[in-house]
Order: sequence, then structure tokens, then C-alpha cells
Amino acid sequence: MPPATAPPVPVDLTFRTVDLRGQRLTLAGLRAAVPRAQTGIMADAEEKVLSIISAVRSRGFEALRELALTFDGVEQQRPRVPAEALEAALAGLDPAVRAALEESIRRARRFADAQRPADTDVELGEGAVVSQKWVPVARVGLYVPGGLAVYPSSVIMNVVPALAAGVESIALASPPQKDFGGLPHPTILAAACLLGIEEVYAIGGAQAIAAFAYGIPAGSGTEGDPGAGLDPVDVVTGPGNIFVATAKRLVKGVVGIDSEAGTTEIAILADSTARPDLVAADLISQAEHDPQAASVLFTDSEELAAEVRAELERQAAATKHSARVREALSGPQSGVVLVEDLEQGIAACDAYAAEHLEIMTADAARVAGRIRNAGAIFVGDYSPVSLGDYCAGSNHVLPTSGTAAFSSGLNVATFLRAIQVINYSRAALEQVSGHIVSLSGAEDLPAHGEAVTARFSTGSAQGSVHAPDHYM
Repeated sequence: MPPATAPPVPVDLTFRTVDLRGQRLTLAGLRAAVPRAQTGIMADAEEKVLSIISAVRSRGFEALRELALTFDGVEQQRPRVPAEALEAALAGLDPAVRAALEESIRRARRFADAQRPADTDVELGEGAVVSQKWVPVARVGLYVPGGLAVYPSSVIMNVVPALAAGVESIALASPPQKDFGGLPHPTILAAACLLGIEEVYAIGGAQAIAAFAYGIPAGSGTEGDPGAGLDPVDVVTGPGNIFVATAKRLVKGVVGIDSEAGTTEIAILADSTARPDLVAADLISQAEHDPQAASVLFTDSEELAAEVRAELERQAAATKHSARVREALSGPQSGVVLVEDLEQGIAACDAYAAEHLEIMTADAARVAGRIRNAGAIFVGDYSPVSLGDYCAGSNHVLPTSGTAAFSSGLNVATFLRAIQVINYSRAALEQVSGHIVSLSGAEDLPAHGEAVTARFSTGSAQGSVHAPDHYM
């Protein structure tokens, strides 16, 4: 008789090839040629996410309960994690894991503390001062995924820069886990407690992003359990799957977001000097995140490409999440891109704009310095993406799906606003008043100029405007 639970059927590893050699492609042509996830998947995600957002906005905690049951198999009363659960998780944390988290926090804090921009004062003339000051947002919502893996490292990556920015109100959400009584994984709770985060919610996916963006009013639960409410936030950050990334895009404008940090991707630019076993190991390291993860090799060496394929077959068969890895490597979002030379390789990498880009070439540091578009760049054999995921000191919440061409990874500035302060004296304003009148006339906005000349009319006293007659 067959076993009660049959092992998953292995997916044929078809790491496809895109050959750009001999082609002179424009930027648009390069963007169209590099491997990407199918657009139909993204359109389907948007339709589902819109429905989830609408449900959370209209029915609050009741909708969250239904979604927790549907997606997580959890019958939830209230999503707020009790303080005692956070403390118990930290008390029960494996000492080796705690030591690793503490070292990751230490390095991330040093890097984050160095990122905070300085306030600026510029004197443009006597009595004419323009300043820029950096002010933290009041409240943030930090999302930590928890589907196919456990990500206490994402707690660190979200929380540390927020604290370095001076944010005073921090809420964290992570999916409820059936195996842990409907709470997030205890290692995630332990990491939150280690960083002093007290407001933690067992909410996953797009519904967590919706709850952060719009808030949940008190009393939106069932009659017997009305719920205490969840205040909306100013900024939402954190990585997640395609549904989380889509939700962040859809609420952008209601709240700020870090970037569309969706399903992970790695690109490697390698030449004939690269070690095929290391290239394959790094491609697999990101493929194990998700069946939709993207792993792309850019190289001008057919020989290296062939050797990497052989290593992928060997290593993928031996790794724990082999079925998931093989599916990711065989998807349309993954493959090897053959380029004419290093120049075309750099251009193709910039067109791809990878979340993670490894440089495994001769003189890797020089090549890395020429890259314009990437969430993070990893230089040489001893700077793998895994280092950045955990202990480099850098942040692993990075833009995906080509958005690294215009978005930055999560950093302290994500949680800050630049406020400009203008302080002119009477004499300083008078010096430029003629220019203001000229420009307001050119724009057919004469009242702008009149607002300046009113300050220097006959009835105006030094530094103030004369009161109208009927007030005298």
C-alpha cells in the first residue's frame, strides 16, 4: 500500500536561458527580455487584495477573524498578543538564537545610528534663513511575514531603524500560527520583546496592511467581544509575499510605505572567474523562500552557465526544501541570462534592478561601483545575500520587481520627514520683493505679489501691518 502521505512529486528543474548576445537592446528592450513573474499572477493578486482591504475597512475585527480562519486556520478572539506571551517567548528562547539576534541587533543599530541625516541651516543673506529639520513620524506599522518560514530577522530589520529615527509609537504584525495557539511564532515574539516592542498583533497578509493603514475602530468586533481598537499608522514597512506587496501599493497615499518589498529575488553577475558551486548555492538560498522567488544569473560565460546548472541539480536535490527550490528555479521569473560581455551584463542588471545583486567577477568592487539599480549589492565571494539577511548590519527589507530603479531599501530616513523652515526679516523680504512681484505676474497670480507688497505699504508699521480703521 502507498504511504498515507505521499512525498511531493519533484519538479523538473528547467532553469531557462535568455540569450542577449549579438543584440543591441534599448533599456526598454532589456527590461522586456529579463526574467520576470507572469503579469497575470499580479493582476489576480490585486483583485483579491482589494476585496480584503474593503472587508477590513467595513467590518474591522470581525473581518480579521474570518480572514484568520480562512488563511491561517485559526479561530481568533482578539489579535493583540498579550504581554505575558511576549515575555514567555523571550524567556524560552534558545540561548544560541538569542545570542545571534543580539549580535544582529548590535550591528544593525550601529549602521542605523550612522544614517540619521543632520538638520541644516542656510543663511541666504542677512536675516534670510532657510532650515531643514528631520522629524520622525508619530506612529508606524511594521509587518513581519510568517508563511513558509520564520523571520525574527525581519523584526530586527523593521524595528531598529524605526527606533533610531526616534519613532515613539510602534505596532508590529505577524501571521497567527495554528501550532502556537493562534499567536505568531514564539521566536518572532521573542525578538519583538528583546527590542522592547509591546504592541504586537497576530494578523497576517494583506489584512495586516489594511488594518495598519485604516485602523480598526474600538467596538468593531462581535457583541460579546467588541475589541479594543487598533490606531492607524503613518508609515507601513516590511517584506512579504505578492499579496503583502500589492496591499502596500494600494494603500500608498493613505499611508507612507518603504517600498514594494514582495517575493524575494536574487541576481548574480558573474564571469568565468566565479565559482559555480557558490553561484548555485546563493541562487538556491533565495529560491527556498517561496515557489515564486526569483533567481537570475547574468554571465558572459557559457561554460560557467553549464557548470552552475549542474550544481543547481546537485544542490537542489540535497537541500531541505528541494521541491520549493526546484519550483522557484523552474519558474518564468528565474533563469540564466547570457550576455555579450561585462558591459552588457551591467546594463542588463541595471534594467533588472534586483532586490539583491551579487557581483562575482574579477575586480568585483570596481564592477559593483558601476551598478546604478539594486536594493543592495553584495561584493565578492565572501559577501553572500545570506550575510545581509542576518548579520551584515545592512537592512534586508528591499524593493523588488524592478522597483529598485526608483526605491530604496528600508532605512532610518523611511521613518523621517524633512520639514523646511523659512525665517526672513523685513529687510530680507524687501530685498527679494521685486522678484516675487515679477514672478507672480508672470504666472498670472497677482495676489501672491500683493501679499508681499502689503507688508511695505504706507499703512504698514515696522514688522507689522496697520490695523484696519474699523478696529480702531
